[in-house]
Amino acid sequence: MPKPLTVGIAACSSEGAALCYRTICARAAQFLGAHAHPDIVLHSSSLAEYVGALERGDLPGVAQLMLHCAHRLAAAGADFVICPDNTIHAAFALMRDASPLPWLHIAQVVAAEAKRRGVRQAAILGTEWLMASDVYPSVLSKFGIPCQVPEPSERSEIGRIIMDELVNGVQEPASVQYLQDIIARMKERGCDCAILGCTELPIVLGDANSSLPTLDSTRLLADAALQHAISHCNSMSAAQP
Repeated sequence: MPKPLTVGIAACSSEGAALCYRTICARAAQFLGAHAHPDIVLHSSSLAEYVGALERGDLPGVAQLMLHCAHRLAAAGADFVICPDNTIHAAFALMRDASPLPWLHIAQVVAAEAKRRGVRQAAILGTEWLMASDVYPSVLSKFGIPCQVPEPSERSEIGRIIMDELVNGVQEPASVQYLQDIIARMKERGCDCAILGCTELPIVLGDANSSLPTLDSTRLLADAALQHAISHCNSMSAAQP
């Protein structure tokens, strides 16, 4: 059987990258056999470098960090790249054409699933940078799906919870309750789905404790990467006489 493509993970936060990595490994066995998964290589620049660039509003700087990561992953043998971090996709267009490897875009993966599920209006939760950006609105609009973000004061507190707590592995019950309350308010505002547009949010939120159905950007990206990697096997097998 042909070998799957090698997945390159461009990591930002350790929590989001670890969940994505574990998901690929855990779900691959059903397709590839017990204990099997595609080869995976991971590179991570310091999260502080990304945060510094975002705080300065320096998207070209974010793009350079992404490109640096792509070159390191290419040198390590990756065939394509995923980044389990929604926020830095704001710089995606600035680095895409210069990248030595193709990337799967996290928002495109999530938006395709939203369309498949028949979402009519999505609530976007993520970092302050993500919620202020066009990362999700621009992609969702191509699928004909409108979206809303929380109010400014709500966005500030969500961002604090993510950057001060979740990326550091801290899970405060009061903070989880706050996030649940936000989703409930977004439901009242007409949303029928909550996009967990931060790869740490699925650690504490999901369908079981949300008043809206959720779209888990971390696991959806992992699933898309797995399918992309093993689709190579299928195409190679089909080409063989």
